[in-house]
Amino acid sequence: MTSVQTPQTPTSFLSLGLIDPLQRAVASAGYETPTPIQSQAIPHLLAGRDVLGCAQTGTGKTAAFALPILDRLSRTPRRPGSRGPRALILTPTRELAIQINEGFGTYGRHVAPKSAVIFGGVGQAPQVEALRRNTDIIVATPGRLIDLMEQRHAHLDAVEILVLDEADRMLDMGFIEPIRRIVKALPRTRQNLMFSATMPDEIRSLANKILVDAVSVAVAPVSSTAEKVRQWVLHVERGNKRALLKEVLRDPAMSRVLVFTRTKHGANRVAEDLDGKGVPSAAIHGNKSQNARQRALDAFKAGRIRVLVATDIAARGIDVDGVTHVVNFEIPDEPESYVHRIGRTARAGASGVALSFCDSEERGSLRDIERLIRAQVPVVTDHPFVGVAAPADEPRERGGFGGRGRPHGRPGQSRGGGGGRGRGGNGRGFARPSA
Repeated sequence: MTSVQTPQTPTSFLSLGLIDPLQRAVASAGYETPTPIQSQAIPHLLAGRDVLGCAQTGTGKTAAFALPILDRLSRTPRRPGSRGPRALILTPTRELAIQINEGFGTYGRHVAPKSAVIFGGVGQAPQVEALRRNTDIIVATPGRLIDLMEQRHAHLDAVEILVLDEADRMLDMGFIEPIRRIVKALPRTRQNLMFSATMPDEIRSLANKILVDAVSVAVAPVSSTAEKVRQWVLHVERGNKRALLKEVLRDPAMSRVLVFTRTKHGANRVAEDLDGKGVPSAAIHGNKSQNARQRALDAFKAGRIRVLVATDIAARGIDVDGVTHVVNFEIPDEPESYVHRIGRTARAGASGVALSFCDSEERGSLRDIERLIRAQVPVVTDHPFVGVAAPADEPRERGGFGGRGRPHGRPGQSRGGGGGRGRGGNGRGFARPSA
């Protein structure tokens, strides 16, 4: 990599030099100031440079590559006789592919280049038709794209721009070999972009093979949790976790809640239990059909269900505004997953809350998370199911339950004080933490 960019004060979208139709689309979407990854990456991408971006989810990566792609394709005509997409975006999951495609639709509403999405689990006929029509921008998961290439439906000789999004996740999911096959089918002269939340050696090795004279930009390293996410841990025995979840959900401020479990079966059980107790819920994971996953996601976005229960595979594939709370029903085995999970809330300048239910066997994983984020997560010590679950010598900042059985928003007030409603705390609930 030829240079490293450090975070800068974001400038205005107007000063980035995007064409007017894109400026209008950005303004109508309600965005005024680019995020750090956008202000750093967009100028290099508009200049035609390859870029390696290190940024966690929720930092505005989609616009960081979608806007320069739409700008370039709008300014320059397609090469005569070329077939297939001019820009190819590879992403690990179907949900993320759909959301990226929606982003292109939002930003590209006033320009000619259009996008389409390709992923498995659904019929391929509309996807084949999109390729036949030479749709300018294709957002694809690697597996389905390989299938269409083998059937000779996908021609990639017109690709001018390649984007690898969530590269580390694709590595984890075993997509590196399919990516290499796809890259071999592309023209050698093209612009390359790679975005990854983490930069393990395997990702840097892949970047060195794909990117040419690239600029490296980095914001919000994986060890950084969202500044506006208020984090809490509740020690509880495993058998009481579902009862505790129902208890904290008594807070009406928990209006749009994302719950994470380790397993698909566990996600189903939690969602079914909540739904049976009158809390509208659904599960989303890899064993669900694409249609079922999309129905659940659409219902969550529309507010028809209050709780969406997901496995880690969805941690980077769900991009829903207004998630008030993330609940780690089970502590993740990999500390990095914690950062990605809680990054689903406190997006677009909003605040949010992350609650982690920790049983006695998960304390080691909690300590790993705290080492990664370089902070201790405040403990709620006064909840109905703490029992013998809480460590006897817990030295950290403690909090208690506020009004109506809700943990309060400000740590350091265990049992009473502060004029709260109920057994202590400030009575504000998890949703409105004090500064």
